[in-house]
Amino acid sequence: MSSVENVLYFQAGFGVLANVFLLLFYIFIILGHRPKPMDLISCQLTLVHIIMFLTGGNIWLADIFGFLNIENDIKCKATFYTSRVMRGLSICITCLLSVFQAVTISPSTSMLAKFKQKLKKYMNNALFYIWFFNLSVCSNMLFFVGGFTNVSETKQVKVTKSCSLFPMNYIIRELIVILSTSRDVFLVAVMLTSSAYMVNILHRHQRQYKHLHSIKSLRTSPEKKATQTILLLVVFFVVMYWVDFIISFTSLLLWMYDPVVLTVQKFLIYAYPTITPLVQISSDKRIINVLKNLQSKCH
Repeated sequence: MSSVENVLYFQAGFGVLANVFLLLFYIFIILGHRPKPMDLISCQLTLVHIIMFLTGGNIWLADIFGFLNIENDIKCKATFYTSRVMRGLSICITCLLSVFQAVTISPSTSMLAKFKQKLKKYMNNALFYIWFFNLSVCSNMLFFVGGFTNVSETKQVKVTKSCSLFPMNYIIRELIVILSTSRDVFLVAVMLTSSAYMVNILHRHQRQYKHLHSIKSLRTSPEKKATQTILLLVVFFVVMYWVDFIISFTSLLLWMYDPVVLTVQKFLIYAYPTITPLVQISSDKRIINVLKNLQSKCH
């Protein structure tokens, strides 16, 4: 095992542990306490990231399939399809998180204020349609990926150690690229729009109440802290996502995957799901209080 693979395994292991801890916390909160409106979305995003670690980059799930002696073609289709679904869910749920936070902090005079009362109903419906949409849209990949054989003879593109993309009609390839690009551009545009809206609200709020509240109380506002956390996640996601997208887009158009580029892409796939739980844990006072209580009991 190379040192680069060791880094990827360490990154994946650390990310899984952080996300599992966060997932257990959200399950505990949702089942036993009064959850915040964003907890259900964050819980699903955390679950998606755990599955991304198990499938993205062909690290763990592929090893499990290999241990069980499952046919390589089935292994490739399962891991590649699942990783693409999780990638789509990650961008969709992150977008949903930013939109719902924008609705949550919108002033009572805003057009978005009327959605606050039905936020939970809209949230459940939105999550259902997001899962259904991504499971359906990514199903086309089942026909174009499989076990790697011989690149020189079949013009397959090797995307992992044992998986490759099969040759496809030029029109079909362009159609897939256009549809996926359109979806990504739309969702990123929505995220950036909602983020700009939240920044504007925070700026107006700070300017309007700076004479009525102390700076300290303003900085510790739960709404402001939650909004800043989501803004940080959105900015980091957009940067990592578009670097990953450019690599995938270029490789698909050129119909080739360089091993070094593929390794960089694997690292980028894990970057966002690794950072997200750390940001959420450090910014959620409930989690910090739980950790402090555990620390005091240990001593």
